[in-house]
Amino acid sequence: MRHALIFAAGLGERMRPLTDHTPKPLLEAGGKPLVAWHLEKLAAAGVHYVVINTSHLAEQFPEALGDGSRWGLRIRYAYEGPTPLETGGGMLNALSLLGEAPFIAVNGDIHSDVDYVSLPVEPQGLAHLVMVDNPAHHPGGDFGLDVHGILHGDAHTRLTFSGIGVYRPTLLQDWRQAIGEAPGAEATPPRFKLAPLLRRAMAGGRVHGTHHRGAWTDVGTPARLAELDGRLRS
Repeated sequence: MRHALIFAAGLGERMRPLTDHTPKPLLEAGGKPLVAWHLEKLAAAGVHYVVINTSHLAEQFPEALGDGSRWGLRIRYAYEGPTPLETGGGMLNALSLLGEAPFIAVNGDIHSDVDYVSLPVEPQGLAHLVMVDNPAHHPGGDFGLDVHGILHGDAHTRLTFSGIGVYRPTLLQDWRQAIGEAPGAEATPPRFKLAPLLRRAMAGGRVHGTHHRGAWTDVGTPARLAELDGRLRS
């Protein structure tokens, strides 16, 4: 049984005032919450169990999504406390609910036509990331993808990480060593980004990826949300 994690704990500060009263993943585009698009696609890909991490306005998620039964899913909520734990801390906080097998993880505030059925059940290394062309708001990209499908953190030509990936829980082993003295590392629970762990794994050739050339939107501003909503409704 495939498991999945949806990152939904962010404050959505760039989306204010929309996120003053609604968490960003619950904002609607095309007539349904952003997170609902992911739940539909995860269910279609054979996922039966989803963990959603929450922080900002956390109580609204179970009110809106319930136990997941309307999608044929079982949803569990991993509350991070009043301060979001970032991607690495959020993943670590949710591991006890996710189990030991590889799992899909997706940012709750993106929208794409990536087919989750195409994601590997078992990544070749520690992670498999879906990469996209660099959007105008992120021209420098994140990681380089070579002809063998291996990702590199120090490549000259880079693509942007889509926020969709498959991870082995062992990626988080010795996480403290990977992030060093990053702010939040000593907090309880710890707060840290996932990128340093991915870069460590990339240095050993243990992160693979694919280049998705279809539709993808990082719904980071009200303008991008309105644009996406118009496109989906048309």
